[in-house]
Parts: sequence; structure tokens; C-alpha cells
Amino acid sequence: MKKRGLITIAMVIVLVTPLASRAGDFAGSKPLIFSLISVVECTPTGDCQKVTPEDVGLPQFLKINFAEKQITAAPEISEVPPSVIERMEVVDGKLMLQGAEDGLEEVRDGLGWTIAISLDTGKAVLTGSGDGVGFVVFGACLTF
Repeated sequence: MKKRGLITIAMVIVLVTPLASRAGDFAGSKPLIFSLISVVECTPTGDCQKVTPEDVGLPQFLKINFAEKQITAAPEISEVPPSVIERMEVVDGKLMLQGAEDGLEEVRDGLGWTIAISLDTGKAVLTGSGDGVGFVVFGACLTF
């Protein structure tokens, strides 16, 4: 009886430990690659359409570097500066990252953005909003 109890406890520890370490992978302690899978673009009239990342000027992959608080295209594009992570907070099992971009000089194209990364799965949703447009980007993150 005691042996079965010890085996059960050992099995629970073995099964739970990978989940705990995996959650730590998405909590901001390790750099991530964010694969942008699908993008929805919406306007104030309620018109929304599915587009590709390239259609809205996004790369297929982003590198998230928590130590430097930067997000860059992967592979890096020399003329595109990194995005600065201005705020990081864990809320309800998600790591929230926030920032704002000015866009092109002398063009009114600035926008604010938020990325919500599930601590359990690494699945992520990026939202961005500016003048008369909003974006929702679905994807997934991996550590590297």
C-alpha cells in the first residue's frame, strides 16, 4: 500500500514538473520566437478581413528579447528599428507586453500594441490600434 502511494506521488511529480517548467519558458525569463499565423484587419465601419502578415507590413516571425526589452523581425531587417517593450505584467495566466510605435516620420501612422502570451501553451494574440484601423494577430511562441 505504501509503495503504491509513493509510486503515485512520483508519477504526479513527473507529470507536473514539465508543465511547471514549460510555463516558465513563456514568463519572460527566456527569449521567444513569435510565429504570426493569422491576421485580421478591421476598420471603424465594422469591415474586417483576414490578411497575411506581409499584407500589413509584418514579418512572419518576431524575436522577443526580454533582457533588452525589444521585439525585432526574425531575421532582422536592417531598416526596421526594434519595438520597445514598455510594460510587462502577468495577468490571469498570460504574460502581457505593451508598447507604442510612431511609425514613419511625418506620417500619422502611430499605433499602440499589446501581446498576450499564454503561460501554459505559448499561444499568443497581438492587438494593435491606430487611426481608423485595428489588427488582431494570432500566433504561437517558442523559446530559443
